[in-house]
Amino acid sequence: MATEQYKRSTYHGDGAKSKESGLLKETADEFPLTAGNFKWMAVAAAMIVAGFLLMLGSGSTEEFNPDIFSVRRIVIGPGVAFLGFVAMGVAIIRRPKGKKD
Repeated sequence: MATEQYKRSTYHGDGAKSKESGLLKETADEFPLTAGNFKWMAVAAAMIVAGFLLMLGSGSTEEFNPDIFSVRRIVIGPGVAFLGFVAMGVAIIRRPKGKKD
């Protein structure tokens, strides 16, 4: 009884029926994310990692180290990381061309 309700509640269209379990499977055009989305997500992840790498450097120990206030560490690195986070959100939300509900 519960599996019949599951079958009816998960049917969203032209899904292919699995022979072994009797449950409906999503077809490739029903997936929420496509290969393009994953490529953009990989680029965004690389931007985030690059931003954090730009912020790396030696710390200030007992002597004052003016390098901790460099433009690369306090402006460029956080900016690249922030743009990477924004790009990640866009990559997840973005709907590929030609794909409709």
